[in-house]
Amino acid sequence: MIVTRTLAVFAIAAALSGCAAADRAAGTNSSGIYPSQSDGTRNNPPGTAVGRAADRAAGTDASGAYPAQRDGTATNPSGTAASRLYDRTTGDNVSGAYPQNQRPR
Repeated sequence: MIVTRTLAVFAIAAALSGCAAADRAAGTNSSGIYPSQSDGTRNNPPGTAVGRAADRAAGTDASGAYPAQRDGTATNPSGTAASRLYDRTTGDNVSGAYPQNQRPR
């Protein structure tokens, strides 16, 4: 019984140390040992590195790391680039970015 418990404790410790090594390498905090690497902290903004890279490339805020790029802000009006292009071409307001084009119904 004692041997079984001891082995279980060692197995848990080994699993946690494996997680800690993975956390250290990946910059994450799955193990709970590296709270400064938690998502959304000063050292690690929200989202994954891949998500943040996609946001930077596309000018979006899907990761939550770039609130200035959110849809509907001064620097990024409502709708997608494609829907805004459609609105400019047709004089419509499908995207919501051109309320002056709104047609009375």
